[in-house]
Amino acid sequence: MPRAGPRKVQRYSLKFKLKVRYYCVMRPLRYSINVTLDGCCDHRVGIADEDLHRHAMENIAQADALLFGRVTYEMMEAAWRLATRTVAMPDWTEPFARTIDAAKKYVVSSTLDRVDWNAELVRGDLGKAVQQLKRESGKGLFVGGVKLPLALAELGLIDEYEFVVQPRLAGC
Repeated sequence: MPRAGPRKVQRYSLKFKLKVRYYCVMRPLRYSINVTLDGCCDHRVGIADEDLHRHAMENIAQADALLFGRVTYEMMEAAWRLATRTVAMPDWTEPFARTIDAAKKYVVSSTLDRVDWNAELVRGDLGKAVQQLKRESGKGLFVGGVKLPLALAELGLIDEYEFVVQPRLAGC
């Protein structure tokens, strides 16, 4: 005969995760920016350590191409183009350097006549040009800098934002 008294009640709950996938021709445009606690977006005030470079390399690896404005393109080319590098860099920057050096790049500029470093100029209507790049198949596009992403945000073209907060005050 069963014992009388309190019985354990087992509760089972089922949780379902719904994954919705949108099958769309558009590849996403992702934006990442380093920002200090007081909102400064100047690359010279951040902490450019191994972790930050590894994270940036992982972001680049998620994209088929990079989208730069003229200023960012020229800054990145001067720092990371392996064939023309004249400054010694720490060994831990080499994986990032190889990744960005090899990446396909699109450069938005009305003043440059030509680009190289695995790059192509984007001219004309910014919205239409970026929409066309997004329509191409692939993993996505990655944009950096300040002015170009601001224009792209105003056009509603950025799909993902990432703010990498630097734990310091820059006084900008």
